[in-house]
Amino acid sequence: MTNALTLPVLTATDSLEHYSRAIKAYPILTAEEEYALAVKFRKENDLDAARQLIVSHLRLVASIARSFNGYGLPQSDLIQEGNIGLMKAVKRFDPERGVRLVSFAMHWIKAEMHEYIVRNWRMVKIATTKAQRKLFFNLRSMKTGLNTLQPSEVDHIATTLNVKPEDVLEMEARLSGHEISLEGNIDDDSDEHYSPIAYLQDERLEPLEAIQAKQAEFAETTGLSNALQSLDDRSRRVVESRWLQDDGGKTLHELADEFGVSAERIRQIEQKAMQKIKTLMLAHR
Repeated sequence: MTNALTLPVLTATDSLEHYSRAIKAYPILTAEEEYALAVKFRKENDLDAARQLIVSHLRLVASIARSFNGYGLPQSDLIQEGNIGLMKAVKRFDPERGVRLVSFAMHWIKAEMHEYIVRNWRMVKIATTKAQRKLFFNLRSMKTGLNTLQPSEVDHIATTLNVKPEDVLEMEARLSGHEISLEGNIDDDSDEHYSPIAYLQDERLEPLEAIQAKQAEFAETTGLSNALQSLDDRSRRVVESRWLQDDGGKTLHELADEFGVSAERIRQIEQKAMQKIKTLMLAHR
């Protein structure tokens, strides 16, 4: 049995193009191969079997990472976080449940990327005006699908939130980034068998798993707003003043003067509040 797990790593000096070429060299597993490797890893703790399961899905992680382009985060970091989620999925994958690893792994991959986004708060800082903040917290939950908003939907959202249609379109563009194409990249023949549509045709996904996935998606779209509302008045004031102001936010010293405490105390309040927000969002996935 192999006692070391060696995986490709995307370093700071690597280009995304180089990494993409490297991970395309790993073969895509058939359902039978995937099942055999998963059983071997689960029953014998064979790390080489786990490695083969992981590397065969690295292209999936890179594809999902591209869907988060709109958040202003480095693709290399998102890929690394997604790879962590993939490894967690492989560790928990039960081949006897009758679903493909790709269906099981997508939630874990996205969960790690979501957590990374929340940790860095770049996601929140793209909302720099009052209207944008309102759209940031509500737009995704108000969309009826993954497609681009239709004019009637834009008008409805704008009316409901009392904002301009132009603001709705701008925020949609900033949040959506590039969605994953179900058909894959039609200009890249080497990827035609790895496009999501090749896996999502699996009809053996259990109804309970489908419901759980839907609940997790809803929780991600509303969790940040709800988490902010759960803070006490002072903590919420600190977070909003630091991150959600049109003028770029207040400094620690400005807030220290306002509350009559030290700047270090404000930093501690902010750190504790952000940790609580992250914990609440993870708990409601």
